[in-house]
Amino acid sequence: MIKLECPDFILGEKLTQEQLSFFDKNGVIIFRNFITKKTVEDLLKEINSLQQKWITEGLEKVNGTPLKFGKDENGETIIQRFCFSSLHNAVLHEFLKDPRFKALPELVAPYEGRIGENEKDGLVINQYVKTPDSSFSQMGWHTDSPRDLFLGQKIMPMLNVGIHLDDCPAENGGLRVLTGTHKQGILKLLFAKKYFVDNNPDPQETGVDINAGDLTVHDGRLWHRVQQSPFTGIKSRRRVMYIPIITGKFIPKHAKSKTPFYHHFISKVKF
Repeated sequence: MIKLECPDFILGEKLTQEQLSFFDKNGVIIFRNFITKKTVEDLLKEINSLQQKWITEGLEKVNGTPLKFGKDENGETIIQRFCFSSLHNAVLHEFLKDPRFKALPELVAPYEGRIGENEKDGLVINQYVKTPDSSFSQMGWHTDSPRDLFLGQKIMPMLNVGIHLDDCPAENGGLRVLTGTHKQGILKLLFAKKYFVDNNPDPQETGVDINAGDLTVHDGRLWHRVQQSPFTGIKSRRRVMYIPIITGKFIPKHAKSKTPFYHHFISKVKF
């Protein structure tokens, strides 16, 4: 595994030329200390509150997208993949108004990018944990682009913006990327690896050291995966909020939206 050598970039209300160049070359970038430890704690409190609400209500889908359930280290039911979270929690909704997010669409210029709060799967929250009854402790190789094809659209540039809520050095698993593959051709984008079922390390993959409060951005066309932690229980826990920055046609989701085909496929994949 190669470690991503990224300067200690700080995200302001405008990107620097160095930041733009780094992202253009690699397809991924890290901004350190985007939020404080106190804000991390506040967000986790809201996530736990939303989780208990949805579990109590017996909710299984939001706007047509299935929730993913599993068990934590204590055997308690948890939601391991939320969706459209900010549409159901005022604090998460306000968080997305941080003016620094408005700088990120420049990474998809000359296209006009927007925060997809009610598009795709909205604000996704992933809770990775490795226990005997967890259903979500890793994720195989994939890009984020083919979902456009399933929706009958051409592939458009997009970004996935991750706000990290736990410390996760690369040795503890976490994000793995193949830098530069955001510039690959359509055949490699679709067929270079077996989507989601291939969890094998790649000799060229790059790992990322993450601290709670960091923000990452990766191009949707970049091959990436999530490496399973070597630990079990609480030491394996990794919580990340992802919000998409989208280009192209505005296609909002709503309560009567149908479940996209690719979610039926993913539900059959063992993570």
